[in-house]
Amino acid sequence: MSQHSPDWWYDEAAGPLVRPYAMVSGRTRPKPAGDELTLTTQVRAIRTSSDQGSLLVEHLEIIKLCRKPLSVAEVAAYLNAPLVVVKVLLSDLIQRGDVITRDPSRMAVPMDLNLLQKVLDGVRAI
Repeated sequence: MSQHSPDWWYDEAAGPLVRPYAMVSGRTRPKPAGDELTLTTQVRAIRTSSDQGSLLVEHLEIIKLCRKPLSVAEVAAYLNAPLVVVKVLLSDLIQRGDVITRDPSRMAVPMDLNLLQKVLDGVRAI
């Protein structure tokens, strides 16, 4: 394939020839807004920014994907991109206010053991 062909950047066996870090301008760490992102962190788009000209195609795809909450791992899978790249892209969107995140492990309400015992006792009584 010649470089003049529109598909010169793609190799059937190897996939895209553009390195993932090129998508994020060589950054390998998320901005401070994205430091807390884990595999299970839920991401949801909250608005479509009026300034979309500064966004990469991948940013726009994340906003589109996250109309419904998705985990960081799911976003990476849908984009077919390495986790670190997705975290960098998400940190950009968090900082801009385009997406919000929620850590499911922090949202868990401690169980009331007395209530659980009463439910168990009630089930056993049936």
